[in-house]
Amino acid sequence: MNWVKIFNSSQEAFDRVADHQPRLLVVHEKHICLVRLETFSAVSNRCTHNGESLSKGKVNFANEIVCPLHGYQFDLHTGREYQQRAADLETFPIKIESDGVYIGL
Repeated sequence: MNWVKIFNSSQEAFDRVADHQPRLLVVHEKHICLVRLETFSAVSNRCTHNGESLSKGKVNFANEIVCPLHGYQFDLHTGREYQQRAADLETFPIKIESDGVYIGL
């Protein structure tokens, strides 16, 4: 796994990513939906049902990213669609270190 720095500090990450607000992140040409919950979660930005951008969606009370097109709900930790109507999303690990925040690709 290749770890790529996405923020220079945890403070920068918390300042730039609002709580429960999906954010598009492009890392090495991969489009990733980054969400801050208690910590950070990262999944592929494209809904596996119809390709819609998940960073345009919302996070529900169950900490699932909800596709803005048809309402498909994906677990932000596992990538699994709530009702198993679509393929799982690719998930990306996030780690916070003293020198920054990293995503595993």
